[in-house]
Amino acid sequence: MPRFKSGLVRMAALSIVLAMGAAACGDDGGTGSGGTSGLSGTIRIDGSSTVAPLSESAAELFQAENPDVRVTVGTSGTGGGFQKFCNGEIDIADASRPIKQSEIDACTAKALKYDELTVANDGLSVVVNPSNTWAKCLTVEQLKAVWAPDSTVNNWNQVDPSFPNEKLELFGAGTDSGTFDYFTEAINGTAGASRTDYNATEDDNVTVNGVSGTKGGLGYLGLSYVEQNEGKIVALEINGGGGCVAPSTKTVQDTTYQPLGRPLFVYATAAAIARPEVQAFLKFYIDNAGEIAEQALFVPMTPAETANSHAKIEALTTS
Repeated sequence: MPRFKSGLVRMAALSIVLAMGAAACGDDGGTGSGGTSGLSGTIRIDGSSTVAPLSESAAELFQAENPDVRVTVGTSGTGGGFQKFCNGEIDIADASRPIKQSEIDACTAKALKYDELTVANDGLSVVVNPSNTWAKCLTVEQLKAVWAPDSTVNNWNQVDPSFPNEKLELFGAGTDSGTFDYFTEAINGTAGASRTDYNATEDDNVTVNGVSGTKGGLGYLGLSYVEQNEGKIVALEINGGGGCVAPSTKTVQDTTYQPLGRPLFVYATAAAIARPEVQAFLKFYIDNAGEIAEQALFVPMTPAETANSHAKIEALTTS
């Protein structure tokens, strides 16, 4: 379930903010920011459950201006989304990691061309139960000791001798998730390298519920889930070699939250971009990405990322 939908007041507030922004830009003949009157059709999106709330909110706001356009957003995971994308089943893939070479090859085999757009940033967060009073900061080495493929660590006192004799229960992303790929590469050095005896899921809400219901629970998920579930889970500081740093908008944007800060993407097929409703939707998405990211509790793009995405969408929609 996308987290953004649970905040109807925030959605209404964001709609007002965007409407005021469009009005401030002057009368454009009633088309709105990125919207175009008279558009119709269906836009199919699938992929990362992390990116889905961003695309869901963009879709709802876009459809408010373009009621004859239907935008659907699925959450089959980054890997599952790319599989559908390269098979031509969807127009846009949500991704919490860059496309892999194997996926590039699959798209190439189908003669499918595409473009990548950054839409926001995220800080992968390592989370514990609120009753965990002993762990405040973990090093990358400690996380690797827990999550390495051959790890047998099953008690908190094996992570650090000063920690109590408390059973360690692990929760994390499933193998189709971009979060899984990113976390395993950042912590274990190879994407996909992970122990398998943990509670794996493509739905980060399951990780939230697992950690919040288990005193010795430890999991990883996107920063937005931490902010959305304040009091249920607690994000640890991470020491990537430069000292303990907590995940936040500031630390993700200034790159001090290492190695778990990451960009988030959408990929669109060239065939889809050729359709006016998809062009309008993507332009709307990028034009309003900062406001959408903040309201959906994600980290907005940096000025450089924003400028790059604006340049790419302008090139795509004017070619």
